[in-house]
Amino acid sequence: MEPAHHVTRILHDEHVAALGMLNQLAGLLTQTGHQTPPAVDAPGLSTTLTGMATAIDGEITGHFAFEEEQLFPRLAEVGDGDLGVFLSEEHEIILPIGQRLSQLARDAAESGFSAEGWQEFHRLGGEFVERLTGHIQKEEIGLTAALDAMLDDDTDGTLAMAYLAER
Repeated sequence: MEPAHHVTRILHDEHVAALGMLNQLAGLLTQTGHQTPPAVDAPGLSTTLTGMATAIDGEITGHFAFEEEQLFPRLAEVGDGDLGVFLSEEHEIILPIGQRLSQLARDAAESGFSAEGWQEFHRLGGEFVERLTGHIQKEEIGLTAALDAMLDDDTDGTLAMAYLAER
């Protein structure tokens, strides 16, 4: 389904970008396995790790905050608050995993992974891929449709401009 409003288009585009990052992360985890960390000079490793950390610390964290501060309260006003509560609860689980993963990635981009650090990164990375992918699917199906049904053109424009100004 094609998003009908600017806000839902922005969210959709961010979902697509996040899925791209998750695919890179899943590829790294699958390619390397959980026992032996990748070599610090492995091709593309530093770029993948810093890109992932930047996406988690910036885009994903900002995306979650925008939804919780601007969108979920509006859903509650029109009687669809359960969706916002459910998605916020998932944010509370996903974000700490992402933040720890981001820190491990930033550290490893500079000095490589220790065996223990890689095992933690591998475990958390797999969980992060699984949880965030599922979360994105729920937002693409449920949140986008709810917002497209709720938003009028003026509110959509105001929210989109405010969100883009924060980025």
